[in-house]
Amino acid sequence: MYSTLKLFLNKKAEFDTESLEFICLHFKPLKTKRNEILISYNDIAKNYYFINKGCIRLFTTTNAGQEISRYFAYEGNFVTALPSFIDQHPTEEFLQTIEKSELLSITRTDFYKLVNEFPQFAKIYTEILELGFIVAQKRIYGFQGFDAKEKVQWVIKNQPQLLVRVSNKMAASYLGISPS
Repeated sequence: MYSTLKLFLNKKAEFDTESLEFICLHFKPLKTKRNEILISYNDIAKNYYFINKGCIRLFTTTNAGQEISRYFAYEGNFVTALPSFIDQHPTEEFLQTIEKSELLSITRTDFYKLVNEFPQFAKIYTEILELGFIVAQKRIYGFQGFDAKEKVQWVIKNQPQLLVRVSNKMAASYLGISPS
């Protein structure tokens, strides 16, 4: 259950076996159904999730009830409603499994404990934050002035899993276009 997490951590930094085992003790296995809501709108994000298997999306809804997908995460990645996780204010989005998933969940307290105890873990957290910022910026700047076809071409080039793993409706809401 922890092999993907260990592989992820060892790819990013050097950990001895004892440290890896200690880190893994803080993660609890969680099996979810398809379309399960992990964090609801106005909840406070108390957990960070590492995806062993499955796909998770972060989305919000408009006042008219339309869903707008903001981010998709796949195997071998961490995901949560990050602003809420950091500042402990209610989230303005939902975190949902879109496939039957196998996750490893860590509480905010334990996560920051590991950040403080292991400089390598802190480095990985910084990389996660930086990568999230870069992906968001590329998406924002990349989509400015793009028509629907150019947006789809951008996704094919930069996030090909998206079009294979998620529904057309979810992909369209991420791209800001109609499903047709």
